Amino acid sequence: MSGRDADAGADAFFDTAFDQCPVMVIIRGRSPEQTVDLCRQAWDLGVALVEVPIQDARAVEALRAAAAAAQGRPVGAGTVRTPEQVGIAAETGARFIVSPGWVPALDQAARSAGLAHLPGVATATEVGQAVDRGHRWLKAFPAAALGPAWFSAMAGPFPQIRFVAVGGVTPDNAAAYLAAGARAVGAAGALRRDGELARLVTAAGDARR
Repeated sequence: MSGRDADAGADAFFDTAFDQCPVMVIIRGRSPEQTVDLCRQAWDLGVALVEVPIQDARAVEALRAAAAAAQGRPVGAGTVRTPEQVGIAAETGARFIVSPGWVPALDQAARSAGLAHLPGVATATEVGQAVDRGHRWLKAFPAAALGPAWFSAMAGPFPQIRFVAVGGVTPDNAAAYLAAGARAVGAAGALRRDGELARLVTAAGDARR
């Protein structure tokens, strides 16, 4: 399978997932039990994609618990920075990986493991490199530093790219990113207070309609 064919498969994966709901929930620093509980809250709200960053052994166990509870829903490993972490993600039952930056070596590792890959970008150079590798879905990070205008600017040279705004996204600003051209948003902060996740899902859904 060529690199572009493999990435086309990853793009189809994200097409389907974000068609259900333009939100990815990021569950960081929680116990396995808390992670599963928050996953269920997200699923009940119609969120298809849940990301659990794997920055330490406890986080890996939280990802493993989430994947076991998913019953076929796609749970992903976040903050993946090395091929070794790709292998860990696959072993836990993750279906996709999310990386904070553009690391070409992760592409091959993800393909070999059968995982979809959402790489992070923050510059036109990184977007162009990812496009050359066949990517159409990319994580724009950190969105709060880039600002909504970045998404509007990138739409000129890269009209085919579907960006997920991640980093500082809230229920109050999610609509601005989507209006500027992002196709989806990812957020962790919406889990800090009761009702925030529901507000985020509603805001993102309303903005896309």
